[in-house]
Amino acid sequence: MKSIVVKWTEFSLVGRILVGIILGVTFAVTISEYTQWVTIFGSLFVGALKAVAPILVLLLVMHAISNHASGKKTNMKSILVLYLIGTLTAGVVGVVASFLFPVTLTFAESASDVAPPEGILEVFKTLLFNIVDNPVNALLSANYLGILTWAIVLGYLLKKASDTTKTVIANLSEAITTLVKGVIELAPFGIMGLVYDAISTNGIGALAEYGQLLVLLLGCIFFVALVINPIIVFIYIRKNPYPLVWRTIRESGITAFFTRSSAANIPVNLTLCKKLGLDEDTYSVSIPLGATINMAGAAVTISVLTLAAAHTLGVEVDIWTAIILMVVSAVSAAGASGVAGGSLLLIPLACSLLGIPNDIAMQVIGVGFVISVLQDSTETALNSSSDVLFTAVADIAKKNKDARAN
Repeated sequence: MKSIVVKWTEFSLVGRILVGIILGVTFAVTISEYTQWVTIFGSLFVGALKAVAPILVLLLVMHAISNHASGKKTNMKSILVLYLIGTLTAGVVGVVASFLFPVTLTFAESASDVAPPEGILEVFKTLLFNIVDNPVNALLSANYLGILTWAIVLGYLLKKASDTTKTVIANLSEAITTLVKGVIELAPFGIMGLVYDAISTNGIGALAEYGQLLVLLLGCIFFVALVINPIIVFIYIRKNPYPLVWRTIRESGITAFFTRSSAANIPVNLTLCKKLGLDEDTYSVSIPLGATINMAGAAVTISVLTLAAAHTLGVEVDIWTAIILMVVSAVSAAGASGVAGGSLLLIPLACSLLGIPNDIAMQVIGVGFVISVLQDSTETALNSSSDVLFTAVADIAKKNKDARAN
């Protein structure tokens, strides 16, 4: 048994995940009536990631900032600019594609059990109250913006703490990181359960009615991931961007696709940043921050579904309104929660810009949940992989600048 485990772990994680996908599909298609127990693996995997991610973020950020040497520069300004550019251009892609390839909707049942924000001010209000949330409540509710805020404040105040205190924080951080690595090793089994559950519950047929909308959404997301992001990367580092783009998609995007949560994928991204040799002082902050505000996929979803509703109702959208929608999509995306389906709740906000009634907007959310099996998974893969991509780009650009200076 030990030799089998050793041989299994010698395979790459991506290879093992592919095995899990194949098994999940096979069980769901052939013997689903005898293998319902497989779904527990998916629930346990996502639950374990969500359980460990909040405390991991708190400890890593606190440790990184408390040990940050005064005068040492980080790349946070460049990363924030990249996050802004990435999210805004994604909103532009969604709006432009919706005008070039307009689609209409067949409404699903109204999603009456959700409570979307009533306006952009409510989005900002939510963000501000998340920042000042009680730290214990922030950990219990996985409020990553609140966790990040407390980690930064405590880390800064602990810069003058004794070496013993800093060592304790460092040891706790290392211990929780080791725990996360163990959880990640179980990803193939968790993904097997997630794939099985998605196919056995929804089936591929559930997506057929909304095929055109789904194709448009996925086309926009792939265009951002494979065209827009590489262009941004090339502008910053002046070299072939695709090796780095493909690696972030392969090692971050794939797991994010199945967990459908940027927050739950934070441990995976932190591990990838370490493997890439990036500055820990930077990525320990930029990755959890990116899971909160770097939401290119969400910007695509909000803009495409909003304009699909407009086309369905025959609402005329002029160029200036379209430009405003691009900005609103990007800003709203930054307010989307880092959980599955978080972007859908911001659609009524964008719809209100076009005068679309709230009851219609709620039905658009219903459509979103129908196609979320693929839409939300792909959206999260773009969001999460972009966090690592832009963090790495800022690090490479800084190193190139330092090399030229020397």
